[in-house]
Amino acid sequence: MKGQEEMLTLSLAEVAAHFQQKKLSPVEVTKQLLLRIEEVDPEINAFITIDQERVMSEAAEAEQEIQAGRYKGPLHGVAIGLKDLIYTKDMKTTMGSPLFADYVPSIDASVVERLQEAGAIIIGKLNTHQFAYGPTGDRSHAGPVKNPYDLTKMTGGSSSGSAAAVSACMCFGALGTDTGGSIRVPAAFCGIVGMKPTFGRVSKHGVFPLSWTLDHVGPMTRTVTDNALLLQVLTGYDRCDPYSLAVEEENVSKKIGASIKGIKVGLPSSFYYTDLHPEVRESMERSIAVLRESGAVIEEVHVPHIEQFAEAHKVILRSDAYAVHRERLAAHPDEWDDEVKERLLTGLETKGFEYAEALQIRQQAKEEFAAALQQVDVLLTPTVPILAPEINGRHVDIESYQKQHIRWSIMKLTAPTNFTGLPSLSLPSSRADNGLPIGAQLIGRPLDEALLYQIGYALEQGLALQPAKWQIGQKQSN
Repeated sequence: MKGQEEMLTLSLAEVAAHFQQKKLSPVEVTKQLLLRIEEVDPEINAFITIDQERVMSEAAEAEQEIQAGRYKGPLHGVAIGLKDLIYTKDMKTTMGSPLFADYVPSIDASVVERLQEAGAIIIGKLNTHQFAYGPTGDRSHAGPVKNPYDLTKMTGGSSSGSAAAVSACMCFGALGTDTGGSIRVPAAFCGIVGMKPTFGRVSKHGVFPLSWTLDHVGPMTRTVTDNALLLQVLTGYDRCDPYSLAVEEENVSKKIGASIKGIKVGLPSSFYYTDLHPEVRESMERSIAVLRESGAVIEEVHVPHIEQFAEAHKVILRSDAYAVHRERLAAHPDEWDDEVKERLLTGLETKGFEYAEALQIRQQAKEEFAAALQQVDVLLTPTVPILAPEINGRHVDIESYQKQHIRWSIMKLTAPTNFTGLPSLSLPSSRADNGLPIGAQLIGRPLDEALLYQIGYALEQGLALQPAKWQIGQKQSN
């Protein structure tokens, strides 16, 4: 039997193999995860709800099935966490808000049903920025989530608890949601892998909305291979989601490990590589060098009107968010985080013609990204232009960002692909001198997640970052 630390730091793929070969017990591993959460989470604050009796019952059922030869696949018996705005039948789903502090849905979200069919164990509900409306992760009725690499720093949001729980080895994977970067930002800040899939590839049925046409659901894991395994279970047409894509499914892991020689990687430098923290820039230079050494062809590309796209994304986001919450704001004006409420009310400032113009600009954005992705196979960018700030910090020391709320510097490089719906993968690229993780982002053509995983895996292997030791509160190094 493996020791507790070694057991919990296994990748999802590794623990799945041990379960399939009956070398590890899902019951024992889940029990150790619950002990780990009890030990670590009071400091990090990633979890909102855990039903230990239910969790252990699911683990026992999975173990019995595996022992009986009814193995369901790589998620069977594996503990997965859920962002706390993904509905779970008979388990609280709070949205990070006091308005829903005791809300218990009557249904499971479609993604939860898929996880259950695959034999996964739902280990608990994970903290989120209130109603997912913020990329900092420090505004929730349950309090801020703390970064496992430095407890004074923010995790990023809004999938804050999901990133921290995976990063600190409290589960083997988690689901997050992403409207302007809410999977990829906390993935970058917490040193894990996060995928925002193609819009419509993963069902949003049973997931509390922020923006109907910008929201995505996706996987968060410690490795690229794990991420592909989790996404594979989540994908597929869902008639309950009006935005769901009816496309032929593929094995998104099929290209992992294949050579990337000759693959063209584009650098859209006019927007994505300006105003970067110096260590983020150095990290990207290292990532570019690794891809070159692996045989990729690096080319510069141009997306002409990207600044305009970023502004149009804001118009749609604030308008949709206000529409989602308008009646709730009127009925319960005092039950909001002040910052979230203030941001919601900016939706009143948007004029109808501005929303219509934003929809037209979205079409232009899709065309310009498509043109760039005809020249190259993928785009490579930083995930976030800055390092993780202190919890409750609202300004950064890069001059061009000082006159705006910190949210816009955090979301700057992730929001454009919520606008276009293109798949985007964030993975760790290095750690800064102070130990904080830095992330790189790969952007692909619609439904080209398999290629992103192929290149992401090559980059992951080439960078060969050493795993952290997870001594809570201590800064980590490569």
